[in-house]
Amino acid sequence: MQYGLPVQRARLLYEDLQSSEIKRSVVRDSDNFQIITMLDPHYPSVLKTIPDPPLVLYTIGNLTLLKSKPALSVVGTRQPSREAKDKTSYLLRPLIHADWTIVSGMARGVDSFAHSFTLSEHGKTIAVLGSGFYHIYPKQNIQLFNAISKTGLVLSEYSPGIPPARFRFPERNRIISGLSFGTLVIEATEKSGTLITVDQALDQGREVYAVPGSPLLSQTKGCHRLIQDGAKLVTSAEDLMDDWKSNRYHIF
Repeated sequence: MQYGLPVQRARLLYEDLQSSEIKRSVVRDSDNFQIITMLDPHYPSVLKTIPDPPLVLYTIGNLTLLKSKPALSVVGTRQPSREAKDKTSYLLRPLIHADWTIVSGMARGVDSFAHSFTLSEHGKTIAVLGSGFYHIYPKQNIQLFNAISKTGLVLSEYSPGIPPARFRFPERNRIISGLSFGTLVIEATEKSGTLITVDQALDQGREVYAVPGSPLLSQTKGCHRLIQDGAKLVTSAEDLMDDWKSNRYHIF
């Protein structure tokens, strides 16, 4: 595989490599975190198949999770319904006990439910951040970040000093979907940011699954639209397990 850079980006990269301040920062970061590149044996092969894989990943935790499979991305709205937590636990419990790895973005709402429940069941979870490790967002999830760091894996393509920004979350979504054979949408409104992850999954050739719900809830309208557009309807963990066992996902 060959990699190329535009002249301007190559010039900027060269200048950065000569910066004493950046060199000191890199040394400090490498002392505190595990840093892997596309040439590292720990780099997940599934990420190399996506259109724009991250060149570098900063990680804290268990790197072996990057090779574990099956891995499923679980996403949803930051403003879930009262039913969302029960839906998440109902669908994930059998998967966790079957040694699946749950991937999400550690955002408020469904993401947090997925990570927290997986930890409570002593399962495997990976959190992909939209900021550097020195700027955990949202701040209310610092405790969750610490818990995942101890038994799971937290990663980011952004260096530790990079703060959160609106455009970085859609960027990181391609990693969430890219680490998994499929993305499960628990809840989503019709204009939910969750649908960005769905678009990334589709671009990467991954499966998309959606959970139906009451037509009276705005948080289910996005899922219903996805199902109408061809996403696979999921009402139980067995739906996901059967799809995985169909032998179509050996590259994962």
